[in-house]
Amino acid sequence: MSQTLSTDVLIVGGGVAGLWLNARLRAKGYATLLVERDSLGGGQSVKSQGIIHGGAKYALHGALSGASEAIADMPRRWREALDGSGELDLSGVRLLSDAHYLWSPGTLAGNLTSFFASKAVRGRVDQVKGDQLPPALQNPKFKGKVYRLAELVVDVPSLIARLAELAGDSLLAADDIQPLHENGQLAGLCVDGREIRAQRIVLSAGRGNADLLTSLNVAQPNQQLRPLHMVMVKGPSLKPLYAHCLGGGPKPRITVTSHPSADGEWVWYLGGDLAEADGVARDEAAQIEAARKELSQLLPWIDLSTAQWATLRVERAEPAQSGLVRPDNAFLSDQGALLVGWPTKLALAPDFADRVLSHLERDGIRPADHPALPELPRPVIGRTAWETSF
Repeated sequence: MSQTLSTDVLIVGGGVAGLWLNARLRAKGYATLLVERDSLGGGQSVKSQGIIHGGAKYALHGALSGASEAIADMPRRWREALDGSGELDLSGVRLLSDAHYLWSPGTLAGNLTSFFASKAVRGRVDQVKGDQLPPALQNPKFKGKVYRLAELVVDVPSLIARLAELAGDSLLAADDIQPLHENGQLAGLCVDGREIRAQRIVLSAGRGNADLLTSLNVAQPNQQLRPLHMVMVKGPSLKPLYAHCLGGGPKPRITVTSHPSADGEWVWYLGGDLAEADGVARDEAAQIEAARKELSQLLPWIDLSTAQWATLRVERAEPAQSGLVRPDNAFLSDQGALLVGWPTKLALAPDFADRVLSHLERDGIRPADHPALPELPRPVIGRTAWETSF
């Protein structure tokens, strides 16, 4: 196939970050084309828990970290978009929970005194009791404490579907992606035989960025992968729960989000410390057993005798950092016509788009006239792990 296309910004990678950027650019009048080699959101996006963090979990050590400060404004921006009054119109996207919770199974750990005094959470945490508790914790045997965070949890497939709708005709399913050079400079990409020229090219393909950079013969930026071993449990006794369970350390002992399945039962998706270092080292059976033990200790009134279990390994792709630490913000590397980035967290997709728009403004990149796009093969929306596991 030989076809020449032109656009202002060519985006590679159809996760939430790429789709959000695409929608923001189109809203500002830019011509865009987003290329996806697999399914929309099928990488890290649909494997995320859908939590729009405001930084609280990063302040568990009692200090206002760079991460908590950078991410603090994200819930407001997402809420406005979900209300249809923000930078994007995401009205109609399913909101799984209007709040996320901190949950202490017994007496509060000592480090929480400084945590609740931190600027990161001041004014954004309220204790809840009785019928204000999440449904899964409304049991007489529950003796812990629960705090409501001004965060929210979105249904990621619903979000991806809406962002795909906002993309209009700008989505292109691809297989082979190669660089397109003119006069020794990167002028665009050759996608399945189509030459696509653009003023700027943005790589937002998560883990796929590394292979794309290799194909473009670009050495930097380097990528790091931080592994997780998530656990999924589905059963008739499960009720909605969206909460970080606090241990004594700087990370949540376990993080639970709840997702509806097609048969009306709930699936709990378990992350937090359970899914990190020790969890990564366990095989599937051992990780399920560890999760079963945690839930039986923390929520002994829940009947898991008929529950179905599965695990999912996830590799979070980020710019390389010393000691594999998590970057505080969305990341963008500027290499002339090529911009390479990672949002680092789902919640930071608006921050990623801000950074790209800032580069376009700095470089004087303005919307130009381009011929209308022909009808193009469109990528499908990715399926969640719980849809394919149960």
